[in-house]
Amino acid sequence: MSSAIRIRAASHGSDQGTPSMPMDKYDPYDFANRRHIGPSVDEIARMLEVVGAPSLDALIDETLPAGIRQKEATEFGAALSERRAIERLRATANKNKLLTSLIGQGYHGTTMPPAIQRNIFENPAWYTAYSPYQPEISQGRLEALLNFQTCVSDLTGLDIANASLLDEATAAAEAMGMARRIASAKSDTFFVDAQCLPQTIAVLKTRAEPFGWRIVVGDPFTDLDPASVFGAIFQYPGVEGAAHDFTDVIAKLHDAGAIAVVAADPLALTVLKPPGEMGADIAVGSMQRFGVPMGYGGPHAAYMATRDAHKRSLPGRIVGVSVDSRGNRAYRLSLQTREQHIRREKATSNICTSQVLLAVIASMYAVFHGPRGLKAIAMRIHRDATRLAAGLNQLGFETHPDAFFDTITVTVGPFQGVILKNAVANGINLRKVGSDRIGITVDERTRPDIIEAVWRAFGGDALTYGESWPEPRLPADLVRTSEYLTHPIFHMNRAESEMTRYMRRLADRDLALDRAMIPLGSCTMKLNATAEMLPISWPEFSELHPFAPKDQAEGYAEMIADLSQKLADITGYAAISMQPNSGAQGEYAGLLAIRAYHLSRGEGHRTVCLIPSSAHGTNPASAQMCGMTVVVVGADRNGNVDVADFRAKAEKHGANLAACMITYPSTHGVFEEAVREICDITHAHGGQVYLDGANLNALVGLARPGDIGADVSHINLHKTFCIPHGGGGPGMGPIGVKAHLIPFLPGHPETDGREFSVSAAPYGSAAILPISWSYCLLMGGRGLTQATRIAILNANYIAKRLAGAYEVLYTGTHGRVAHECIIDARPLMKSAGISVEDIAKRLIDCGFHPPTMSWPVAGTLMIEPTESETKGEIDRFCDAMLAIRDEIRAIEEGRMDRADNPLKNAPHTVEDLIGPWERPYSREAACFPAGAFRVDKYWPPVNRVDNAYGDRNLVCACPPVESYMKAAE
Repeated sequence: MSSAIRIRAASHGSDQGTPSMPMDKYDPYDFANRRHIGPSVDEIARMLEVVGAPSLDALIDETLPAGIRQKEATEFGAALSERRAIERLRATANKNKLLTSLIGQGYHGTTMPPAIQRNIFENPAWYTAYSPYQPEISQGRLEALLNFQTCVSDLTGLDIANASLLDEATAAAEAMGMARRIASAKSDTFFVDAQCLPQTIAVLKTRAEPFGWRIVVGDPFTDLDPASVFGAIFQYPGVEGAAHDFTDVIAKLHDAGAIAVVAADPLALTVLKPPGEMGADIAVGSMQRFGVPMGYGGPHAAYMATRDAHKRSLPGRIVGVSVDSRGNRAYRLSLQTREQHIRREKATSNICTSQVLLAVIASMYAVFHGPRGLKAIAMRIHRDATRLAAGLNQLGFETHPDAFFDTITVTVGPFQGVILKNAVANGINLRKVGSDRIGITVDERTRPDIIEAVWRAFGGDALTYGESWPEPRLPADLVRTSEYLTHPIFHMNRAESEMTRYMRRLADRDLALDRAMIPLGSCTMKLNATAEMLPISWPEFSELHPFAPKDQAEGYAEMIADLSQKLADITGYAAISMQPNSGAQGEYAGLLAIRAYHLSRGEGHRTVCLIPSSAHGTNPASAQMCGMTVVVVGADRNGNVDVADFRAKAEKHGANLAACMITYPSTHGVFEEAVREICDITHAHGGQVYLDGANLNALVGLARPGDIGADVSHINLHKTFCIPHGGGGPGMGPIGVKAHLIPFLPGHPETDGREFSVSAAPYGSAAILPISWSYCLLMGGRGLTQATRIAILNANYIAKRLAGAYEVLYTGTHGRVAHECIIDARPLMKSAGISVEDIAKRLIDCGFHPPTMSWPVAGTLMIEPTESETKGEIDRFCDAMLAIRDEIRAIEEGRMDRADNPLKNAPHTVEDLIGPWERPYSREAACFPAGAFRVDKYWPPVNRVDNAYGDRNLVCACPPVESYMKAAE
């Protein structure tokens, strides 16, 4: 099974379920997918009356240009009931063979404490939350992420850490890019320790090539010339088990103006000297073994830490400490404008996300075990590894290295194949190293019977585990002496009652999709059905190593192939690659495919990429990372791509045109009429069309990107296909391509031997693919189409209800919006001094997550209801928005103070119900506006957060215990 799934001919109707019916007679109550489509049949009819459309078909005809509509219905089998879908998933899962993995290579068996599994991993209060851009309603997960950052900073011995990255390999690539930005050395060469993980080396080579950076792989102690590089990365411990002190090598790098990166196992750092004490500038790694299942490769939280001097060059999200309007401590995302937004087409990073849910799990694992517990786990692993090595030595096998943490490499000569086969027969997977060695990595789940099974594989049937502990074989000069995890949070009473209450308290501070609608434009927040979430906890999906033999992963192969087929049917592409594990990674992989295509044709000079001015910052950043030159195309007064400007720039750069990047429907929430013309212009000048799949929720079943004229798209499975956002991650961004781009999809050193990879694992975050597959099985092709139609109806219903009170900024030819609409708040700043932020924070008082603020147009709100929301919840939101407009009208008319009013002071907390009250409006008006529940009221834990204070006084680790009192003014 290669990491790119080539699509077979479509075979419709293979799933047996409820018989399908014509779309014009569609009744969501007759389908299992009723769980996903919020409005009832009667509500749909009433909403159509408000919208002014005689039928749903008529509304769609007025919304989508006829020229892009797909000719045939999306049909790949009828919807399955929940019971039938779960049976199908169980049968598929059972085709995976679950052996004990001692493969290592960056992935380890671990144990998620059941309290964390139930209260975090399986809790919609955590997994349905959005990214914490609105800090007042994100204090719980922000605190958990601050714990994560503190844990990483302490373990690595560095000053500051970010809130996680996608995986260890891409974190290493981000570190290389960061090193290039901050190094004083002028070289374009980066040195890579040969003991780095193979997948890391592959991703580093892929990232470096478009920039023209040279990668040199070798022994740091014999092959590294510090004067010839801008940086170097070392693996600690190495993939074959050795742990070296890089202090002297790092000092030489610094003397030459180069940057040192250490990729370190965080559990090993509980007993080994941390990178910071060696002088490392940056440390990266994976927190997977902190309680997160292997999951056939992900999702996992990578980490990155650095010195204080480099904090403003640190990619990704960083949680910091600030104060609210009362002076109370409050958490927020610090330095929110990151590399891809600051530098856009000059960026060396397009990272715009993190792995929040997995970082939260890892942080809770550290809280649950504390420093003594983590060290005890590490020492048990090490002693089991020493016991294993001693037994193999007793059998006559030579093991390396002499000192190690958890990994040994055994020289077996011509018996490699026989021993590996014996190990499988004993239920164990080991790692093949070269042609005559075997690698073995012990982990948290290793028990005496597993060690005895390994000995049997090597012919040691008579060896038994015994009672005595062997002497430790840690490198004597690398034993850690410094303290870590000293903050009180890591020393709390870890009784399950206290842990459960702590996790509950944090969850209660947040507003997630399980509480209320999250109407975010550009980032679809739809229902993540419980039935779809169940399989990701099953061991057959969650505990498989990504490099397990293919015959042990037949269930994954079947699921990935079928999901890829369905995605190909939906998008009109010829092949799907599941490797990209975020939307930004999908952009990057797609543009790399375009780049490689041009190079294969001897047209390496094609490097110009046309990108609309309204594009998300990741678009120009991704193009820059692929060696392309960005040329910005303007927008017309309706927010559409200015076709005349596009044509002129395509003609000007025609000889060098590589690609254009467009989003469809547009970032302005409109189906542009000229999309086919834009594709034709690009192709006429020899370019390729990259169509961003962020808004695919408005296309599924109605129009296919491949039919419109696009050559490649990424598909946000964490948006359109129901993988939950998890508070900001995980995500998946697989790409679909036309047939001519198939040869240029990413590969993987462990599946096809290719060193062209964009993620650490062959199939990205494979463990969450059952969610999207379940969604497709439960909906069927017709159900997915109806979901799109209702998403468009819900958005138009909101636009119509708010019309008159607010201006809907952009509409299509017939006055319709797509799946989202943009509300213009700029006139309200002029008339009442009310900003878009004031409206957003007031919506929190009403019990809603605010819509997207000031993107793609400053001073606006972008609203996307999705198909999951019922008419009642949408009406509650509209009522709240209209009541806010009435409050603004009171300011405009002088009936409410311009500076001291409910909007300027929002959000209000429980503290506003007690003590003196001198404001010119009532406490009831403050705390119980329209839309807010009286009994089940959501109370934000802090008042409005001071963002400027947090950036001026940057604190990105757990505050000392004395600061747990009221923050200073």
